[in-house]
Amino acid sequence: MSYAIQWLRSLIFITLMYLAMLVVGIVYLPAAIISRRGAMAACHAYCSYVQWSARWMIGLKVEIRGTPPTDEVMVAAKHQSFMDVICTYHAVPRGKFIMKAILKYAPVLGWFGLRIGCIPVHRGKRGVAIKQMIADVHAGKSLPGQLIIYPQGTRIAPGVKAKYKIGTGALYRELGQPVVPVATNVGVFWPKRGIYRKPGTAVFEFLPQIDAGLEIPKFMALLEEQIETASDRLNAEAGFIG
Repeated sequence: MSYAIQWLRSLIFITLMYLAMLVVGIVYLPAAIISRRGAMAACHAYCSYVQWSARWMIGLKVEIRGTPPTDEVMVAAKHQSFMDVICTYHAVPRGKFIMKAILKYAPVLGWFGLRIGCIPVHRGKRGVAIKQMIADVHAGKSLPGQLIIYPQGTRIAPGVKAKYKIGTGALYRELGQPVVPVATNVGVFWPKRGIYRKPGTAVFEFLPQIDAGLEIPKFMALLEEQIETASDRLNAEAGFIG
């Protein structure tokens, strides 16, 4: 019975979560049209709502550990579910993502994503997209903020190992910015697929900064070691047995 009740609460939560996206998009639309600041305010307001509603509707709390960056850096985050998109963005002041190009056509999400400075990347053409993004940054066209990238490229369930993609290393080298790794255990509570959401505490841990200037192989090995080790520790803390 308790599983059925939690499943129903999860369904109501998810329904209201997507409805809130539409409502927030409409309410903040005039401000978002006027300035990027208005679009960022809309996204932060939506993230606040999701975290607040998750806490009392499904019993899922969010804990931020470490120090989220406020300067111009790359943020390389573990990606396990939609919730980590929300929480990582909400933790930094001017976040922007490298996102799948198809998402720019998504209602509300796509337009606001482009408005806050997200960079759409076509699958299979990431090398070209990265070169263009680097060119835009050097030309001063890219909006300032914290560039959030998922080194594994997609959502990976807890306990599953997947290759870290070299695009993160290329960006690290060309942009010459420090990288802040982020580990999480949110996938233990919020799976990649399905309705059910478990109660508990999802932790997002901002790890020590990796300074610019390392060779790509050394950087990639260090990034993967830091994120995977910390994420495995957080998974175990949440009771996950791989």
